[in-house]
Amino acid sequence: MTTEKEMLMWDETLFRDSDIFELDHLPDYFPHRENQLNGIRYALKPAVRGGRPLNCLLYGPPGTGKTSAALKIFDELKEYTDKVITVKVNCQIDSTRFAVISRIYKTVLNVAPPASGVSFNRIFDKLAKKLIDTDKVLVVVLDDINYLFYEGHADEVMYSLLRAHEQYPGSKIGVIAIVNDPEVIYNVDKRVASVFLPEEIEFPRYEWSEIDDILADRIQRGFFPGVVPDSVRECMTDYVAENGDLRVGIDLMKRSGLNAEKRSSRKIDMEDVNKAYAASRSLYLSRMFSVLTDHEKYLSIQAAEAGEISAGDLYEKFRDHTGIGYTRFYEIVNKMISAGYLTADFSGKGSKGRTRMIRSGFKKEELDELLK
Repeated sequence: MTTEKEMLMWDETLFRDSDIFELDHLPDYFPHRENQLNGIRYALKPAVRGGRPLNCLLYGPPGTGKTSAALKIFDELKEYTDKVITVKVNCQIDSTRFAVISRIYKTVLNVAPPASGVSFNRIFDKLAKKLIDTDKVLVVVLDDINYLFYEGHADEVMYSLLRAHEQYPGSKIGVIAIVNDPEVIYNVDKRVASVFLPEEIEFPRYEWSEIDDILADRIQRGFFPGVVPDSVRECMTDYVAENGDLRVGIDLMKRSGLNAEKRSSRKIDMEDVNKAYAASRSLYLSRMFSVLTDHEKYLSIQAAEAGEISAGDLYEKFRDHTGIGYTRFYEIVNKMISAGYLTADFSGKGSKGRTRMIRSGFKKEELDELLK
């Protein structure tokens, strides 16, 4: 039976600092990504000296610290120099050439461009000349750049930024492209590819011990002492390790704390975590499914509906639906397996005893809910 001392009073909270559990919070403690941070530092070092930075391609599964790492280096740059202007563009929101340049324009000139009646070229001209006149170096993060490809604006955006110095001598612009699948970026036009030539920096999935370390730090900073027992934290780590997306863990801790407060408990227990995970996983699956291409979504759906399906049978469905050959099918499946969207094991069936059995990373009922 819960005693009065064990109950949380109406004016009390478990959260020492609730901002720690916001998805846009940039933590002071940023472990297990030192190689990646050094890679970005190396690429941007010329900008500190007033030169044109190297371009970067940050790639890896969702929730592995790509965007946070870039923003962490941006904060460092501000401490060293006022000659570098940094801009982060969320391409899922700003998915057209005009929207991207407008976002950059607003940062550089401290005023939004006219919403209508002014051409793209005129806006970009004013932006480039401002950089030259103020002798500033511009570094742009194109976060989730795959959305520019979906809308057909990637080549235009990249061409405008990366070749600006040809039309505007003295302008210095670097691009950090962030994407889950590095293959996407190499679909750019040859004119863009010839000047992009990025430093490629991989962000692999976090290991269990790394996830546990990060969650422990957030717990220490965000909750009051004793709120999260070690066994409960390890349960959270197990859940996050299932999909490798650290953002699930951040959301999971917040929801678990709120669940405990709802019970007026001074501690988070397993039931609070289990209930929170159901909601956090739904959010994660929605985000994960949204970044898939139509072909990838189709494969996920077919594999989920079958429960388990041989690679050969899955290919026949895929070919009948898309008309695409086996080589491309094989490439897509392998990419999805490496990213965790599909899993595959070899069975003893088949003429050579090596039939690959495919399963979806989504459950059928989860996809049914997402497709409503």
